[in-house]
Amino acid sequence: MMMLTFSSNVFIAAFFLYSGSFMLYTIAIMGRKWSGRKPEEHSARFGRIAFIASSLGLLCHLAYFVTRWIGAGHIPVSNMYEFMTFLSMMVMVAFTVIFILYRKIILGMFAVPVSIIIMAYAAVFPQEVQPLIPSLQSIYLNIHVTLAALGESFFAIGFAAGLMYLLRTVDFNPKTGNRRQQRLVEFTLFTILVIIGFLGSVFAFRAGGYESVFVSSNVTIDSPGQDDSTIERVSYKLPPIVAPYQSDIERFQPFLGLDQPLFEAPSWMNGESAGRKFNTVLWSLISGLFLYGLLRLITRKPLGRALHPVLDGIDEQDLDEITYRAIAIGFPIFTLGALIFAMIWAQIAWGRFWGWDPKEVWALVTWLFYSAYLHLRLARGWQGRKSAWLAVLGFLVVMFTLVGVNLVIAGLHSYAGTD
Repeated sequence: MMMLTFSSNVFIAAFFLYSGSFMLYTIAIMGRKWSGRKPEEHSARFGRIAFIASSLGLLCHLAYFVTRWIGAGHIPVSNMYEFMTFLSMMVMVAFTVIFILYRKIILGMFAVPVSIIIMAYAAVFPQEVQPLIPSLQSIYLNIHVTLAALGESFFAIGFAAGLMYLLRTVDFNPKTGNRRQQRLVEFTLFTILVIIGFLGSVFAFRAGGYESVFVSSNVTIDSPGQDDSTIERVSYKLPPIVAPYQSDIERFQPFLGLDQPLFEAPSWMNGESAGRKFNTVLWSLISGLFLYGLLRLITRKPLGRALHPVLDGIDEQDLDEITYRAIAIGFPIFTLGALIFAMIWAQIAWGRFWGWDPKEVWALVTWLFYSAYLHLRLARGWQGRKSAWLAVLGFLVVMFTLVGVNLVIAGLHSYAGTD
């Protein structure tokens, strides 16, 4: 118990060190115009401090991983909380490797927040140590998960560098720029804000102790004249905009005039948690729209146009190379972890190498996507903006594989999405 308590404490310390390093990276880039020093001197000074802070955060993160492993008695990658915390750690490992290779301070301003967001997302899930089910008690599972996460972490760095390339090269002038490119960049930034809005909503209402409860009855007719009725209670941690299909209110906590759900989930969402997940999606969109509108009000311009000057002076060729190198490093690691060792583990656990489980299918989709990226890059010469868009889209596929498949689509991997 003492080991697990220490593990939780150093995890929190890592989160705050990452957050501090992100602010320092931001100061290193955005504060150089007002520092009174030469821009290069200002960036170098704060960049060094920021890298030290992020490195200390990574050491704390590694301490969390080792101590939780010791306290739990098994490698901590067996549920969504543990996997996402491990993935966030691997993102920082990948960032550190790429930073040492290229020394681009601005990369920290875009890559470190990816790890912070993943850490915050991990905190949404139960954090208790859970005993391993039999199918998880395999060394091949450990290799499969750790290598897959490491490969995905390099894809995350490729995403950050690709997004930076787009912000650097897209012409955001409303008169001369390509409006389609501008809208796509803006939509990408809005998607990120939706994720941040989801996390902010969850933590805000959790801190306030919000809860509403619905009751629904499921009736299954076994034979004529007989039925088997089960009562399901669904607890909402966010104010219910949408109620579960054919349910009754057991307890409703009003919020800003909302004293009952606005509508009921459709029949095809019938299930214990389907309505609640739909409600979470709605709150994520509302929160994302609020954040986007607030930032637009502050900047008085589209976010892409507001961020574009931040990357002035950054060599776009360096960003393009970082995007490619990160994906080129991550691809063989992901291949080993997500496909080869995953199939070996599947054979041991379930007696088959492949079974068209949703998680297996989307892992294959991810692999095929990045295979296409490398083919188009090397054989067809897709560099620059085309390469950057593929890197951004590819990581969205990764996130759907990790989040959407685990939490929405039922399958043999659904144990990882227990919430």
